[in-house]
Amino acid sequence: MSTPQANTKIVNEDKAVKPTGNFVRENQKSLLFIAAAVVVLAIIYIAYLKVYLAPREVEAADQMHVAQDFWAKKDWDKAIKGDAGYPGFEKIISEYSNTKAANLAYFYLGTAYLNKGEYRKAIDNLSSYRGDDYMVAAEALGSTGDAYVELKEYDNAESYFQKAADKAANKFLSPLYLKKLGLVYEAKKDNKAAADTYKKIKSDYPESPEAQNIDEYIARAEAKQ
Repeated sequence: MSTPQANTKIVNEDKAVKPTGNFVRENQKSLLFIAAAVVVLAIIYIAYLKVYLAPREVEAADQMHVAQDFWAKKDWDKAIKGDAGYPGFEKIISEYSNTKAANLAYFYLGTAYLNKGEYRKAIDNLSSYRGDDYMVAAEALGSTGDAYVELKEYDNAESYFQKAADKAANKFLSPLYLKKLGLVYEAKKDNKAAADTYKKIKSDYPESPEAQNIDEYIARAEAKQ
């Protein structure tokens, strides 16, 4: 037979459990408010994309084509600063931030600065590119590596050439960046790593232009070990 204390304990525990089952009913107003807030935020975000961002995307792309023409002609100053009422890549980035055009402009602007010999500005812009196109992304990484080579910052150059080769993952760009990586290893006097990198070109990309005289690079690196 249970004692009064035991019965009291069971009753108290039962009372403690019951309120948790009523959580939704008791907090219905708060939950409805939260759900409504989420819906409002979703509507605001969709409106932002369609009403604000979409027209800016079209306008930015239209404005940028002249700068792209200058870039293709290697007229770096006009590509950067613009000409004849059309903005250069710098202005595209500042006036159309958060657009795909502005993101792509980072790549164009970075390579323009690289060709002008302004390597820090090249690095700043190239490293700001965040695109889905793996080819452009690989070129941005590789060009960043080129800028670091010019600054003789070989550790950074090594990192970016390796990233570029991995990102490209194709027979056109990967052997190019691997060869540059091998040259960086030689500059760092890590000749074993250089030889191994050149051998990777020979084994993995035998039909690439970089593989045609790669035996000379392998022999040179091995002779210095």
